[in-house]
Amino acid sequence: MSLQNPVFIPGPTNIPEAIRKACDMPTIDHRSPMFAQILHPALAGVRDVMGQSQGETFIFPASGTGGWESAIANTLSPGDTVLAARNGMFSHKWIDMCQRFGLEVIQVDVAWGLGLPVDQFEEILRADTAGKIKAVLATHNETATGVVSDIAGLRRAMNAASHDALLLVDGVSSIGSMPFAFDDWAVDVAVTGSQKGFMLPAGLAIVGFSEKAVAASKTAGLPRTFFSIDDMRKGYAANAYPYTPAVGLMNGLKHATEMLLEEGMDAVYARHARIASGVRAAVGAWGLSLCAQAPELYSNTVTAIRTPEGFNASRIVEHAATQYGMAFGTGLGDVAGKVFRIGHLGSMTDAMALSGIAVAEMVMTDLGLDITLGSGVAAAQGVYRQGATATRMAAE
Repeated sequence: MSLQNPVFIPGPTNIPEAIRKACDMPTIDHRSPMFAQILHPALAGVRDVMGQSQGETFIFPASGTGGWESAIANTLSPGDTVLAARNGMFSHKWIDMCQRFGLEVIQVDVAWGLGLPVDQFEEILRADTAGKIKAVLATHNETATGVVSDIAGLRRAMNAASHDALLLVDGVSSIGSMPFAFDDWAVDVAVTGSQKGFMLPAGLAIVGFSEKAVAASKTAGLPRTFFSIDDMRKGYAANAYPYTPAVGLMNGLKHATEMLLEEGMDAVYARHARIASGVRAAVGAWGLSLCAQAPELYSNTVTAIRTPEGFNASRIVEHAATQYGMAFGTGLGDVAGKVFRIGHLGSMTDAMALSGIAVAEMVMTDLGLDITLGSGVAAAQGVYRQGATATRMAAE
């Protein structure tokens, strides 16, 4: 693998030089006033990126999986029932975590390539007149399949069912790259991580709790120590942590949120949408299809591409790494060997995307697939030139 090349995995993502330098700092006393100058701006920046004005936000030294655990452990009790759909690897893993905690899971199995079944969720919630279901788990952007689900629609369905369950949302590969509206969607817990849209190394689990979720934490009975939001809150009040924080990553997060907000979140979303559209145009030019089964499901952070029947898609990832020093994502779980993935989130430009598309074409041609060199690049260029023209006209 060449460190000179950008990566096209859906996380960890490419790190801008300014953020890498922000993480590379001397040791400071994490209980000194200097740390407060990192902690509180980082928290405020995260809230602005997520669209969160109410409730509380916590940053744990962990990965997105730790964020999932904090969401569950702080809001639920042993034996509680949760509702979740299994439509990809990461929804599958969250369900597994709930089961390990001894929670009862109502699992709705969905074909990998589809989003959350909002109408079916509404029916299940309407039928739960006793209020047995305490939380609904939703993966906003399923990284394994390149599928985005309608969280706003899910909230409307929960409201239509007049159900009081908490809405817990995995936004690990969407927050900071795709529209996410914590307040407007009435999300109760949103989970993300540092290594995706925030363009940092892995190591921070970022979790937003609504006021309702904070209230639920007061009576929740699942055990938590490292992931206790009560302990974290006390630490923040003293400008510190209940244990040793990842100071360099926190400083990087402060700078990352400043970069995102300076670009403007609408501009960030538009950039990701444009780059994703170019990648999808390339896939169409190659004559291949997406794992996501309808346009409204297409993710703007990762594209999962189906290869012809009988062809092991993992060969593309292996060949790209060994022959061209470039990283793409493999298929996971139910779609292992059936898809390869191009991640296009975080620190990504049109020109960077073109390099990944060009290498993917070379790899597939090397491996004998019927791909015309330059076809996908040309299709993406058409999208990116139009985008550049629109941006220039808007500026004028």
